Amino acid sequence: MAGHDDIPELALDWHRAGRAPVIATVLETWGSAPRPAGSQLVIADDGEMMGSVSGGCVEGAVIAEAAEARADGRPRVLTFGVSDDEAFAVGLACGGTIRVLVEPVGSALPEAVLADLVAARAGRRPVALVFHPETGGHRLAGPEEASVAARLRSDRSGLEEDGRFIGIHNPPLRLIVVGAVHIAQPLVAMARIAGYGPTLIDPRSAFGSEARFPGETILDAWPDEALAGLAPDARTAVVTLTHDPKLDDPAILAAFDSPAFYIGCLGSPRTHAKRLDRLRTAGVPEAQIARIHAPVGLDIGARSPAEIALSILAQITERLRRG
Repeated sequence: MAGHDDIPELALDWHRAGRAPVIATVLETWGSAPRPAGSQLVIADDGEMMGSVSGGCVEGAVIAEAAEARADGRPRVLTFGVSDDEAFAVGLACGGTIRVLVEPVGSALPEAVLADLVAARAGRRPVALVFHPETGGHRLAGPEEASVAARLRSDRSGLEEDGRFIGIHNPPLRLIVVGAVHIAQPLVAMARIAGYGPTLIDPRSAFGSEARFPGETILDAWPDEALAGLAPDARTAVVTLTHDPKLDDPAILAAFDSPAFYIGCLGSPRTHAKRLDRLRTAGVPEAQIARIHAPVGLDIGARSPAEIALSILAQITERLRRG
């Protein structure tokens, strides 16, 4: 079933099924706008829709414009001022202004470009859809372009000074947790809410059981083997929770061989000092060792498993958003 973030996939399916989809994309926002630039809504000719561009306060007008765009095959840029009263109705403290591009798939947004975008997303390739809102010229671009690379790193779509819009499509976030211990239970639940796809690794069947982690992906392989198969990328966080060198150390070494944006390890300062000694003895460069966040999590005075999980997810978020 398509989700709220699967707009390109849904639009392509609807187009190929003859349902004449129209995609609305937030280009710019000012003030307390409900949704950031890059947010999308897709509307089929029978009225079915997915996504949002404003949290509900201008969707009706966008849907009406989408019908006109579908009829004449031309895109249009809409500007909405979200009044204080409308903003309050959707839970905002004050109003804002948004610009929205409405594009019929096929006539304004070429099917071939949309299909290439869907393929890139399926292959977990970081990519951007670049175009000019007024003239079109849709194309895909990757991190080899400086302006695209900067926006991929910040995970932020938007308009450039030359008028181009760069719509970011980063791979989904992943969290790999080594050690199906008690802290992992709230951590994977919180991570899923925050938009991560979690995977648990623990060769100990008593820990990594369906009863303790219902519905979660659990791998019973040794951590280094499991990580090799998972191939962490720049949208992946790796957390080790066993503080058992037999399990954590191979996982850490495997994570070092990847571009994972976060590596965190549970353990006291004394435990971490011993870990560092082992890694240095194994010849690991200091630049790699510096990637480790340990003791894992932000120092918020956490005590319970849920609080520790919260501190870990907060630190992961800080690393992702602030670098």
